[in-house]
Amino acid sequence: MATPPTERQREAGSQAAADAEPRPTLARRIVGGVRARILASYVILLAIALLVSVLAVRQVLLVRLDDRIQEDLQQEVEEFRELVGGNDPETGRPFGDDVRRIFQVYLARNVPDDDEELITVPRRGIPRRDGGDNTQDFTFADFVDGWRTLGQVERDEVETPGGQVRYVAVPVRTEGGTLGTFVVASFVADERREVDEAVRIVAVVAAIVLVLGTVGAFFAAGRVLAPLRGLAAAARSVSGTQMDRRIRVEGDDELATLARTFNRMLDRLQIAFSSQREFIRDASHELRTPIAVSRGHLELLAEGHLRNESDRREAIALVTGELDRMNRFVEELLLLAKAESPNFLELETVPLGELCEELIAKARGIDDRDWRVDATSSRSIVADRQRLTQAAMNLFQNAIAHTEPGDQIAIGAKVDAGEAVIWVRDTGAGIPASEQGRIFQRFSRGLHSRGRYEGTGIGLAIVRAIAEAHGGRVGVSSRPGEGSRFEIVIPVEQQDPHQAWAMEVGR
Repeated sequence: MATPPTERQREAGSQAAADAEPRPTLARRIVGGVRARILASYVILLAIALLVSVLAVRQVLLVRLDDRIQEDLQQEVEEFRELVGGNDPETGRPFGDDVRRIFQVYLARNVPDDDEELITVPRRGIPRRDGGDNTQDFTFADFVDGWRTLGQVERDEVETPGGQVRYVAVPVRTEGGTLGTFVVASFVADERREVDEAVRIVAVVAAIVLVLGTVGAFFAAGRVLAPLRGLAAAARSVSGTQMDRRIRVEGDDELATLARTFNRMLDRLQIAFSSQREFIRDASHELRTPIAVSRGHLELLAEGHLRNESDRREAIALVTGELDRMNRFVEELLLLAKAESPNFLELETVPLGELCEELIAKARGIDDRDWRVDATSSRSIVADRQRLTQAAMNLFQNAIAHTEPGDQIAIGAKVDAGEAVIWVRDTGAGIPASEQGRIFQRFSRGLHSRGRYEGTGIGLAIVRAIAEAHGGRVGVSSRPGEGSRFEIVIPVEQQDPHQAWAMEVGR
């Protein structure tokens, strides 16, 4: 017959299964990992931002180029108009109708820029052109006849084989009509090429920034995601016997919060596993004796060694008693387990004075002791009446185990600073200070109980669980030979158990 696997074997199998789980390949981690998705998002956003920046720079440069060309053309026009309204520098007299002299003086005074051309078109005669170094070989032949008799200022653009040309034509008019026309033209092709070259440089710089930004983002994303890799490694290393690894927390961002939360979860799991191991160890120890006793007597009955009827009845009674003891033990363990759930308490309004009288009445039927009520209170509290009764009865049983018939056992209650205090005191042997720190732990028994005490060692642990379920605490004050006083301290008002449990789990 195959034997079921032990806990250690199950943990080893789970760890081996986790280790054997196929891990993604390097290519898959690079392409489909979180870092790749973050990097892809970053690169796309950076590329869009750089593209928009390059286009914006190009548009700004073109707008500024257009504005500068318009200013240059307007400046030439203003200078020409000022000359027309002025005097001839040689004679000192107004130019009058001598348009040729006007054109001659203006061209003598002004040198066109590299991309600029000055054209003078008299009403009769040959037009004259004075161009810069970068002006194209474009004669404006199709426009000359119209300019000779131009009636008003004309601004326009012309597409030429060498690129776009912008011009302004200003007629010189008198009462007799148009005498001639002055034209200033700007060839923008070279300046457009300069803008395009500047944009290309900006684009190259943007591409370099994109590459460097991508490399930097790759390593930055790896550093940012390092806590996640540590979390995954820690999760893979966790088993029922190995839970010591923790994630190093740096900073105070979301990932650091996640790492801290994961570490706190591991702390809770470690405590839970430790408690589980202790529970299994202690439970097996507590059940081993009654099982061995029951098995021994049942074997005697089965083998016919107990021929006397009274011996058989005594054996059956002993086995029944051990089974009752195991049943009580299991019920108390279940109670402790249930104490951690939000449905453990059923809250109601409990008058303290009435509760004390009810408890002392029940206690008088348990054993022969001097039962008393020290003090009581007229206040009421919100609590689970049944659980408080159970805790008090456990304290009574503990007091009985450490006293003798005729010794005094008392109960009392009071309300102080928003807390209800319920206590049970006795005049028994007392508890040494060395034992007071562990008496509320599971399976802890005092070494100075009187007589044969059949307790399971869980009674005081149940008292603590009931107090903590109410949001309270337990305490003990005792000196050897002077008796003991156990206290249950709980808030007068209770928080909703489900809300309190959810807050505890979410820490």
